[in-house]
Amino acid sequence: MPSVYLSPSSEEEQLFVTGNNEEYYMNLVADAMVPYLRASGIDFDRNDPGNTIQQIINKSNSKYHDLHLMLNMESGVGDLAGKVRGESAVYYTGSPGGKVAADIFTGNLKKIYPIPQLVTISSDRLNPEVRDTNAVALMVVLGYRDNIEDATWVSNHIDLIAKNLAMSLAEYLKVPFVDVAPAARIWRY
Repeated sequence: MPSVYLSPSSEEEQLFVTGNNEEYYMNLVADAMVPYLRASGIDFDRNDPGNTIQQIINKSNSKYHDLHLMLNMESGVGDLAGKVRGESAVYYTGSPGGKVAADIFTGNLKKIYPIPQLVTISSDRLNPEVRDTNAVALMVVLGYRDNIEDATWVSNHIDLIAKNLAMSLAEYLKVPFVDVAPAARIWRY
């Protein structure tokens, strides 16, 4: 059975401009992905928001996963605070599987994000969660938490985002995506 390690942000201190924080919203997205993953036959493990990055990496590495999927947001720096928008997929530099996953996820995110040309791909050698997991790792950045438009878009489109990410995951894993009825989507990890 294909397997993913879900790693929504554990960043409580990263506040959303609309209220609450990054950890809260990224966990809502992960929660909303679960019914789609189950329906599509994708096994999953998940981080504990109280864990450190090293504990998250260790748990991910404790068993086999086809993909380690991080869900995060960014914020603008300095004069760009609140002004930057966009989504991205970040993979470990030189990882062929990471690049394939990034291409799939960004291609699908462009279909739902309000400004598709702002959905990009980049690579990173320094992020420990991208670098140190045994599984192919991908960090999906779902926008900028300090930008009112991005923060509002994420908070108002949790299920749409979750469905898109689950579809992308199924495509990456080469398994059929199975949609679920709205009543079956209510699930809390």
